[in-house]
Amino acid sequence: MTGTGDDAAVGGLCAVHMPRTGRTVSDLPRTELPRMGRFPAVQPGQPAIERLAPTSELIGYRGPTACAAAGITYRQLDYWARTGLLEPSVRAVYPASSHRLYSFRDILLLKIVKRLLDAGVSLQNIRVAVAHLQSVEVGDLTGLTLMCDGATVYECTTPQQVVDLLKSGQGVFGIAVGAVWQELELALGRLHAERTDTGETVVGHDPGDELAQRRNRAV
Repeated sequence: MTGTGDDAAVGGLCAVHMPRTGRTVSDLPRTELPRMGRFPAVQPGQPAIERLAPTSELIGYRGPTACAAAGITYRQLDYWARTGLLEPSVRAVYPASSHRLYSFRDILLLKIVKRLLDAGVSLQNIRVAVAHLQSVEVGDLTGLTLMCDGATVYECTTPQQVVDLLKSGQGVFGIAVGAVWQELELALGRLHAERTDTGETVVGHDPGDELAQRRNRAV
């Protein structure tokens, strides 16, 4: 049975401890009949050279897509949002006609939370680590490595810091945030998304599907 993380053992204080900063959450309107587009999206009347990467601030992802990309269940996603562990930053409070909408950064943190839970880190320490990661500039995230010993989370910004932790016997599990970023960017590029400025549904592009279609046409 997959847990939400609320039953994890409470360890000591996380070594990464910074106050959580405020985050802007906007309730963006949706069009009644959203257009369908091919990912990356190109708006009508705009040059065809426009490309929106999965990391773009103009791209948001609904709950099921976030779950698929982060490798978690919808029960976990919903629980973490309701308890404030990790709320969607694009659209959190929604009317019946709308949905939660997660940013690339949100889903990156969801993947990291999942890995920390799997490593046995307590939910209390994960909350502290998430609050710290939310305060880090997006451009600095890829240079971080998180090390944990099952109870404490350590942030490393240089290879030497990783080596020092390993020598001391403290760090037994590592998460290279840059590697998780690249993995997630590739996965989200193949999944459906939504433009945050227009509400347009953006269809993911899977090169494997396109290759299969070409082969079928050639038969």
